[in-house]
Amino acid sequence: MEHGSFEDPSKATFSFTDEDHTLANAVRFTLNQDPRVTFCGYSIPHPSDARVNIRVQTTGDPAREVLNDSCQDLMLICQHVRGTFDQAISKFKTEKGLSPMDLKK
Repeated sequence: MEHGSFEDPSKATFSFTDEDHTLANAVRFTLNQDPRVTFCGYSIPHPSDARVNIRVQTTGDPAREVLNDSCQDLMLICQHVRGTFDQAISKFKTEKGLSPMDLKK
C-alpha cells in the first residue's frame, strides 16, 4: 500500500504486509545505492504487527518508480548470488567426486 501525496509523487511511504527486517533492510540498501534517492528508511510500527513501512524521497522522479527499480535490482542481485552459490556447490562436488544426490561425505 502506498501512502503519498498527490501533489508531490517524489515522496511516499510504502507499507509491506507480512514482511520484516529481512526484506526491508535489503530494499533500503538497494534504494540507497540509487542516485535519485535523497532519503530512504524503514520502520516496523510494532513487533507484533507483521508490517514494514518504507519511506522514499527522491530528487524528483516518482517514488513508486524508484522503489520498483530498486526491487528489480534486488531481484537481480539475489539471482546473481544464487547462481554463484550453485556454481560453487557444483565445483565443490566435482572436485570431491561426489554425486549430485550424495549429501553425506
